[in-house]
Amino acid sequence: MTDPRTPQGDDDYSATVLGSHWFTGPPQPEDAAPDRVEGSVLRFGPGVTAAMPAPFPPAPAAPPPAPRRGGGWRRYTLAAVVLAAVLGYLGWQRFGPGVEVRGLSVSTDPQGPGCDAAADVVAVVRTNGRPGTLTYRWVRSDGTRSADLTERVGGGREEATLHLLWTFQGAGTYAARAELQLLSPERRAAATEFTYRCRY
Repeated sequence: MTDPRTPQGDDDYSATVLGSHWFTGPPQPEDAAPDRVEGSVLRFGPGVTAAMPAPFPPAPAAPPPAPRRGGGWRRYTLAAVVLAAVLGYLGWQRFGPGVEVRGLSVSTDPQGPGCDAAADVVAVVRTNGRPGTLTYRWVRSDGTRSADLTERVGGGREEATLHLLWTFQGAGTYAARAELQLLSPERRAAATEFTYRCRY
């Protein structure tokens, strides 16, 4: 006897097929987008995590560049050379050869001063431009001699100018002579002559 609820005319019907539909549930779409990507693992929804192999092996990381040898000291070479040159120059200025005299001359107005006036006698000492000290004295033809005097010469100066003011008073005529005696750094001497004339 045939069950009236059984479909007629469909020989392919199977209760097993019907039951499997309810057990497996509705089919899932095949192209569902992943929630996030972490490396080569794709995570789909809240379900089971599936580890997928990477499509190609990861490229090895490039090694860090090797430090340049000798680069550190090259940056300071120029500064060190400049510093050494400055220190050498300063040391040479202070401790190098001292002042040297290259020439000495003394002059004044050959006409001499007027009545009751002073003659300006000028000595010029030519040097090598090095710093140092000149020691000298003036000697006059009237028998007067100055004390030993000093003149400090700075570096870079190649001339030192020394003055003698010789004052005359009264009427008369006097043939005068003034001499500069250089005592150090070496001994030299130079002189000039003039005539004092005064008539009231």
